[in-house]
Amino acid sequence: MNTYLVGGAVRDRLLKRPVSERDWLVTGISCDALIKLGYKPVGRDFQVFLHPETKEEYALPRGEQASHNEREQVEQDLRLRDLTVNAIAIAADGEIIDPLSGLQDIEARLLRHTAGFSQDPVRILRLARLAARLADAGFRIAPETQLLVRAMVANQALAAAHPERVWSEIEKALRAPRPWLFFDALRALHALKPLLPELDALFGVPQPKLHHPEIDTGVHSLLSLERACELSVDPQVRLAALLHDVGKGSTPREQWPRHIGHEKRGARMVETLCRRLRMPNQYRELAVSTARFHTDCHRALELKPETLLKKLKQLDALRRPERLEQLLLACTGDLRGRPGHEQQPYPQADLLRRALQVASQVDGNSVARPEENGKQTGVRIDRARILRIAEVKRNWQWDTQADSK
Repeated sequence: MNTYLVGGAVRDRLLKRPVSERDWLVTGISCDALIKLGYKPVGRDFQVFLHPETKEEYALPRGEQASHNEREQVEQDLRLRDLTVNAIAIAADGEIIDPLSGLQDIEARLLRHTAGFSQDPVRILRLARLAARLADAGFRIAPETQLLVRAMVANQALAAAHPERVWSEIEKALRAPRPWLFFDALRALHALKPLLPELDALFGVPQPKLHHPEIDTGVHSLLSLERACELSVDPQVRLAALLHDVGKGSTPREQWPRHIGHEKRGARMVETLCRRLRMPNQYRELAVSTARFHTDCHRALELKPETLLKKLKQLDALRRPERLEQLLLACTGDLRGRPGHEQQPYPQADLLRRALQVASQVDGNSVARPEENGKQTGVRIDRARILRIAEVKRNWQWDTQADSK
């Protein structure tokens, strides 16, 4: 059994970047022999095994093996990988095997496709994800690779991509340091429209310049994602910030640049998008709530105490306070996702946090009366909550006035 370090681990080692996970190519051994050694088989397209201790992936060479010697097996496997910079292997003795001149492309900072790239349409998303990850190192997608991807998209290659695999790549991008570059790359490759048409439709849709100096709703969405990344590493928060304004893509042109009712429309569109990609419920619920209630959050200082309580209940914040915190982070990203507003304070979030805090402190047992039914008790509890929220608002307004003097 001979092992070769392959894929992203080689690329990152050559770039002197941290290696997060290592993949191995193995030759000179059969599937049955690996299993007897304790390796656990995974994967379907070609045989991949997890090491019994490290859990790192060990794969047998892809392609026809019977008629090739070991070196030919390794090179053939490398040629079937997605990009030349990922088609490099390092043998146990340190020898570098580079049949597609991946070292040269690393030096030139180019992401270039291999002959096997078009075999899997999900590689388009992986390309965009790697472009975002390596942007700080000066990498760019090779012109011929851009042409190939655009041709694949035009031929509806992405229609064959399974939703679960598409979502897996999007989620990985959202967890990365600069996910807005991932979506920007997809758009440049003409792949955003078939994958996320609701998001793609926002580019070119204007907003009032007074509130949105960037004007373009698509640009604002990516800026909101960028600001959300400064606030949180939570991919749920980041997705919610990205999708909060998708309803503006359905506004009739004659109503531009205003977008009355985009919140309700957006919530329905986000619901459809999340279900289409089969996202986990927690992602869908937060993204839908953010699309539906982000304007209400921005208006929190203007809302009456009873309306604030109503919004908290609609958000299920009394039962799930962590969900409100996620939503407020996404809304802060929205507020700051405009040129010149990157550090703008968001007192509305602090007011909503305080309102939830005092509303949650109401003791239902102390408020309830024996002669009342459950509905009557609920009304009494809500009245107590409203009184506490009203007191918070009065103190808030007093503190605001004092600070302004």
